[in-house]
Amino acid sequence: MKKLFKTKRILMTLALGTLMTATGIAAQTVSAAGPAVAQANALISPGVITEDLKLTNEWDKKFKKSDKVNHQKVTFHNRYGITLAADMYVPKNIKAGEKLPAIVVVGPFGAVKEQVSGLYAQTLAERGYIAIAFDPSFTGESGGNVRNVASPEINTEDYSAAIDFLTTQSLVDTDRLGILGICGFGGIALNNASMDTRVKASVITTMYDMTRYYANGYNDANDSAEARHQTLEELNAQRTEDYKNDTFVRTGANVNPDLLPADAPKFIRDYAEYYATDRGYHPRSVNSLGGWNKTSALSFINMPFLQRSDEIQSAVLIIAGEEAHSRYFSEDAFKKLKGDNKELIIVPGAWHTDFYDNPNYIPFDKIDAFYQQYLK
Repeated sequence: MKKLFKTKRILMTLALGTLMTATGIAAQTVSAAGPAVAQANALISPGVITEDLKLTNEWDKKFKKSDKVNHQKVTFHNRYGITLAADMYVPKNIKAGEKLPAIVVVGPFGAVKEQVSGLYAQTLAERGYIAIAFDPSFTGESGGNVRNVASPEINTEDYSAAIDFLTTQSLVDTDRLGILGICGFGGIALNNASMDTRVKASVITTMYDMTRYYANGYNDANDSAEARHQTLEELNAQRTEDYKNDTFVRTGANVNPDLLPADAPKFIRDYAEYYATDRGYHPRSVNSLGGWNKTSALSFINMPFLQRSDEIQSAVLIIAGEEAHSRYFSEDAFKKLKGDNKELIIVPGAWHTDFYDNPNYIPFDKIDAFYQQYLK
């Protein structure tokens, strides 16, 4: 009986030590519980084992390489142990000992770093920033065992993982960190800004709130409990089949615009003209190939973004197109923000995909001025 009681006491001590470590008081754990707990903590905290990624060395971007910027492939990991692949762009004219502000760029939703985000990152580097564009978890060259999966939690975390990486770079001024999210990763960027206080300025272009879209449909046309229940029934039936068949059914890729029906909505045609033609097609892009795994929508329906966006204290600039079908996401998100350091710009005549690669509509001068104002 004494032996049993002693065993229970040791187990309780170990559990208490682990709990105290998790809440940031590891020193008390060691002193109160002795070396046994210290040894246990060493065993459960071995560090992150990074994945061995296969990274291409060729310039396979959908934009020309700048002669004003140095480029290199880098990797870093998130809290879930997923290793992310990124392109880092650094101005060639950086001075010895100089530290620059840095921007994390991601999006659109289903794109890779060789497409839109890379163009934005390289352009920002030409303007004096260190910028990284990365492939989100489970996509592109990044890790994650299952492919073509989106997650509201993990993808929000991906932004913070990039910020973690930047804080270790000697060329970066870690007090001047910003993010830039495009399309669906614009909503995710805003979600991250409400969590990561290291982010001092956020730019959101041609935004989608993917949780609202999956839960309500376009323009909230299916915003009812019954409609959502029907969607959940279909997705969970698909989940059952996926597990039985050991595969994942995907949403389908964008097709050549010539194959679209004549009455296809303009935004569908615009997506196809980017992702399915030489303009933007990339063999690692989710949107250029088979689309997302269908069941990714489940967690987005159940975990809405922007629950505390009204508490964001850092600066936010939201940019949307006057003609964009997605414009309402930006306007509604902006209404919830508070403070004089929040701004919404509606670009006259611009459609959603104009912000992917059209220099006539992407307001880089305004974006640059915004970052200069709030990253100083």
